[in-house]
Amino acid sequence: MTLLVVVLCLLVLLFSGLPVAFSLAGLGTLMLMFKGLPVIMVAQNLHGALDNFILLSVPLFLLMSNILLKGGVGRDLFDAVQSWVGHWPAGVGIAALLSCGIFSAISGSSVATAATVGTVAIPEMTRRGYSRSFTLGLLAAGGTLGILIPPSIPLIVYGVITEESIGKLFLAGIGPGLLLLGLFSAYAVFYSVFTSAHTPSPRVSWAERRTATIRALPSLFLGATMIIGIYSGAFTPTEASAVGAVLALVIVIYPLRTFTWSLFFDAVRKTVATTVVLFLVVIGAKIFGKAVTLYQVPAQVSQLVDTHVSSEWMFLLIVAAILLFIGLFLESLSMLLIMVPVLLPTVLGLQIDVIWFGIFFVILIEIALITPPVGLNLFVIQAVAKTKLATVVRGVTPLIFLMLLSVLLIYLFPAIVTFIPSL
Repeated sequence: MTLLVVVLCLLVLLFSGLPVAFSLAGLGTLMLMFKGLPVIMVAQNLHGALDNFILLSVPLFLLMSNILLKGGVGRDLFDAVQSWVGHWPAGVGIAALLSCGIFSAISGSSVATAATVGTVAIPEMTRRGYSRSFTLGLLAAGGTLGILIPPSIPLIVYGVITEESIGKLFLAGIGPGLLLLGLFSAYAVFYSVFTSAHTPSPRVSWAERRTATIRALPSLFLGATMIIGIYSGAFTPTEASAVGAVLALVIVIYPLRTFTWSLFFDAVRKTVATTVVLFLVVIGAKIFGKAVTLYQVPAQVSQLVDTHVSSEWMFLLIVAAILLFIGLFLESLSMLLIMVPVLLPTVLGLQIDVIWFGIFFVILIEIALITPPVGLNLFVIQAVAKTKLATVVRGVTPLIFLMLLSVLLIYLFPAIVTFIPSL
């Protein structure tokens, strides 16, 4: 009964238009007060929610992404990849997807990936004759790789909640990230072969390839430095984010020479605005999580599963259905902060690998990024392309089914997730 009342109250607050952070914090505070607990607990949880060294990496990764976005790194990266694969069938589309994958390994942000690559790839694909809906859908879906291919802000938050190794979560994201990249690329080739409505890029000379690649090398060096540094143990994910932010600043100052003080302050302002929103949600979720724990909501969920769900696959199917539904009106980080603390006891009870479940969860919240009415990547691509939202939704629909296929594949072949971390 308690579980039903909590869910209904939260849904009423969310649908009333109250921001997610205040909905969670407000409901959590009321629940604590009904228990007769002092309101000082809210302040204690507010402080405790952010008293975690690993969360410092979030604003630093965002700052790095914004500096690179404002500094025009996307153009150099896309030109370099296109010089190698642009003449293939669907070459420009594959170049856009590969650029998304590479930038994902630098930024850790889906929205930043979609905006950075979309700004340069959409005009080029349109000029080459790709349909508007296909182009925008491909870039919206390609951007979701930003929260799967490491480093990933949602995986950092998941690791904080579950107290799992961030490094192992990052490693676990590589296989599924490459799987999605392959599925999206195969779809692009299939579309290209059967429509033949576009003009392939001309094959460029080796000298042009070398020039384009050299210009993109600083960005590739940045990504390689962070990834190698984290996995070799040279520095933690938080230290990697700090190194990345400094290197991003160096790249736009020296090799690219695009640095201006207005660019820097604009990047800082955008980082602060996004960080404040994210951390308010984290604080609200911490207060709400404390309240639902006191009301034994996770235990009720576990008991409900034990009573009515007889197998692991049934539980995962129910979780997938719930996440796909709430993803229609909640953004990914809110889903993560609300649902993981509630589901974690059941995941442990069913002896599901917590690292594997994290990747399963993140792929499903990736889908929320490209489903209306609140899919953030849809609005980013719509803003970049200055078009109707319906056009983006029409193009991204086939790719949603490919993402669901990837969820099925990692269930059938869990080694896609677990093999690299096991090394």
